[in-house]
Amino acid sequence: MSARTRPPEIPRTAETFDAADGKRRVHLTNLQKPFWKSPTVTKGDLLRYYAAISPWLLPHVRDRAMVMKRYPNGASGEFFFMKHVPDSHPAWLSTCKIKHAGGRIVEFPMVNDLASLLWIVNLGCIDLNQWYACCDDPNRPDYFHFDLDPVPGATFERVCETALAVHDALERLEMPNFAKTTGSRGIHIYVPIKRGPLQKDVWTFSKALAMQIAERSPQLITAVYAKAKRPHGRVLIDYNQNAWGRTLASIYSVRAAKRPTVSAPVTWRELEKGVRLDDFDIGNMVARLRKVGDLWKPLLARTGRVDLAKYL
Repeated sequence: MSARTRPPEIPRTAETFDAADGKRRVHLTNLQKPFWKSPTVTKGDLLRYYAAISPWLLPHVRDRAMVMKRYPNGASGEFFFMKHVPDSHPAWLSTCKIKHAGGRIVEFPMVNDLASLLWIVNLGCIDLNQWYACCDDPNRPDYFHFDLDPVPGATFERVCETALAVHDALERLEMPNFAKTTGSRGIHIYVPIKRGPLQKDVWTFSKALAMQIAERSPQLITAVYAKAKRPHGRVLIDYNQNAWGRTLASIYSVRAAKRPTVSAPVTWRELEKGVRLDDFDIGNMVARLRKVGDLWKPLLARTGRVDLAKYL
């Protein structure tokens, strides 16, 4: 689907609906089911958000294996992870086969178009969790990232302070870097890289850099991964999410929080002035995009990427 294509209008009063994306049809179900209860936000509302956001979202997840995190009873209900695409998937769905330990082949779905997006959300996937590498070479990512996660006792203001410290460190290395709220508790910082280094080498580099950054601000930041050993009130700079097979919630992804908050790109100026996690949700994200555009568009470009091989 191109940015000029108008997403289908999913009726607000229907219980089911057959959404059309070109010749593809997706049967959407349980549209009136509450996925958040206070205020009430239905599964249909979630699908309408993803349909509206799809022109900006799809380029960021296209051609990547998608881990399904399914919430059949909404954000406050139990969830489960599902990697292998169900046998009942539509014939038009693009999939990605990746060899795991012991030679096991896992066939993941890919969200390459609006129909695929609606299909996976209709399964109860509130957030989207795509691989860091494209399907044609799943062992070689095209970005690395840090997940800034508050340790108990740390405020979100301290998370923002940590993000600015990471930003400064990356700027000193002349590495372009981009921030987004997680929509849950923290901030993600991504660095676009040239494909080449294996995922394990990217992880090794990100671990070393995270530890250097933490050493400079020990009263604010920790890189200690063992949960029981993390100092109170610090912000974890989590490098371990760069390990092979790990995933993070994608850009523009809704989160299963108390409210349907969104993982939203933010500028460094906004972080300096102060943002809140609940500033961005399914009710205002599309309007923000129409105003400021896709702040993470540089992550899609082939140029301007870091040659990480020079640092290894």
